[in-house]
Amino acid sequence: MSKLINDPIADLLTRIRNGAMARKDTVELPYSKAKENIAKILSEHGFVGGVEKVTKEGEFPSLRIGIKYTRGRFGVIQGIERISKPGRRVYFGATELPKVKNGLGIAIVSTSRGVMTDADARAQNVGGELLCRVW
Repeated sequence: MSKLINDPIADLLTRIRNGAMARKDTVELPYSKAKENIAKILSEHGFVGGVEKVTKEGEFPSLRIGIKYTRGRFGVIQGIERISKPGRRVYFGATELPKVKNGLGIAIVSTSRGVMTDADARAQNVGGELLCRVW
């Protein structure tokens, strides 16, 4: 029996946060294209390790995300926060997008041109739904 997840993006962020706190090497969760795109952005910016789609015979695909640590085995991600939620969507224009920790972190935005970071959205002059902040 599968569990119904009302907010899959919050589930992704929570699994990454909990995996880092538990010192896991990888976390695995149900696959979706949106989750894969967010995980790839986190990987490109050095917050998580490798991202791969895992398919096993007769099962639904899953997404495996590697957790990155510093030399002292502290998680690279200091904070990860969901902004826009199913009950309250938060939208920003291209010029209104907030900077995270004065540019030390990233905000992930869902735009009409796809999922991207706040810096990319500002460069392309597009706004959208602010999904989360990571620092």
